Amino acid sequence: MRSLMGLFLLALTIGILALAAGSVRNALLERWARETQIRPASERVFAVNVVLAKSVTASPRIRAFGEIRSRRTLDLRAPLGGTIVELAKDFVEGGKVVKGQLLLRLDPEDMQAALDVAETEISEARAELSEATAALVLAKDEVAAARAQADLRKAALVRQQNLLTRNVGTETAVETAALAESAADQLVLGKRQSLAQAEARLNRAETMLARQNIHLNEAKRRLAETEIHADFDGILSSVSVVEGGLVGNNEKIARLIDPDALEVAFRLSNTQFTRLVADNDGIARGEVTVRLDLFGEDVTANGTIERVGAEVGSGQTGRQIFARLPASSSFAFRPGDFVSVEVTEPALDEVAVLPAAAVDSAGKVLVLGDNDRLEELALIVLRKQEDQVIVRGDGLFGREVVEARSPLLGVGIRVKPVRQDSQSEVQVPEMIELTPERRARLMSFVEKNGFIPGDAKKRLLARLKEDKVPAEMVNRIEARMGG
Repeated sequence: MRSLMGLFLLALTIGILALAAGSVRNALLERWARETQIRPASERVFAVNVVLAKSVTASPRIRAFGEIRSRRTLDLRAPLGGTIVELAKDFVEGGKVVKGQLLLRLDPEDMQAALDVAETEISEARAELSEATAALVLAKDEVAAARAQADLRKAALVRQQNLLTRNVGTETAVETAALAESAADQLVLGKRQSLAQAEARLNRAETMLARQNIHLNEAKRRLAETEIHADFDGILSSVSVVEGGLVGNNEKIARLIDPDALEVAFRLSNTQFTRLVADNDGIARGEVTVRLDLFGEDVTANGTIERVGAEVGSGQTGRQIFARLPASSSFAFRPGDFVSVEVTEPALDEVAVLPAAAVDSAGKVLVLGDNDRLEELALIVLRKQEDQVIVRGDGLFGREVVEARSPLLGVGIRVKPVRQDSQSEVQVPEMIELTPERRARLMSFVEKNGFIPGDAKKRLLARLKEDKVPAEMVNRIEARMGG
């Protein structure tokens, strides 16, 4: 009992001491809290990238997408139906032909037979014309003889009448002469009628000969239509016939495309079109750059704007523009290629080119002021070019502009400017080494791809044969392969 009583007293003593210590600690914390002085917060300085706004002359570029077309395209159609008996060896998809080359011949037997019949009818018409001409000459001679005989009968009548007035002749002789003169006139009338019939026969013969000439020319034309020749140098597309096949009248058999007469058709918005023609008296003019993506080996060509579409089109907006491409671009481009187009606008003088992140939605930028404190400057945004903007504003040139705005930055904040060197490092494309199996697979895909132009294919194969190949090119090819 004594031990338990002593343990109880010890525990009670320790509890009272702990309570006293807690009270003392709380009293000290409260006192320290009242005596603590608030220290002033130090100013926070942010490090920001700045660029120098320089006055330059910039040429904005409009980016769009378009389609390659040929200004010279001809649909080849069969002018008549028949069997194909001859086909040119180049009459295949993608075959190159020259002007005047025989492309196709239809069975000419029926047309040849019609031509032979027309030539025979021409011979008959010419014989009839010869007979009609001879008959007309004879009819004219008969009329002349009948008139001479009528003149003699008339002279005999006059002589008998003179004899009767001198009481030498008789009434009977005069009457007989008068009857003979009347018969001679009747004979002349009959010969004239024969002459008219001969002239009509000659006219019919001439008309028949003219008609037969028309039939002959038509037979020759239809015989010539059994052969189809190339109207100009070009490449065949949409070939749909084979030798020995049957074609119908006016059936489309192929399309002939001139690869040297290329143009690109693209569409601009109304605002972009207005900017393009603003300084050209309302006429669309300018230079364009056409780019075709070929697995990292981009093919480019420069063209000139030639004309504007006549109408907007149902369900379309903006304006359709056509730009002519040089004949040298035919090695890389084909009608139907989907390409990107860059149009160069008229140059803008006394402007500054800044990063797009430096300008807010209200067209304001932050510039460095005295003691590296930020100031706000209002600008006029003239153009937006991907990650850059072309601006103009009072007091901008020569000032250092914050490269990228942030919610932490504002007017009056002090910053630490980070200035970039004038010569930036050139970005080197990433190069990778290929295994023999991977290299062979990529080269096989490129060789079998019929959509890649010959020159571009050679460049791709040459790059793939190198020890190190650009990673971007490999990724693009494998994306097309589906691997």
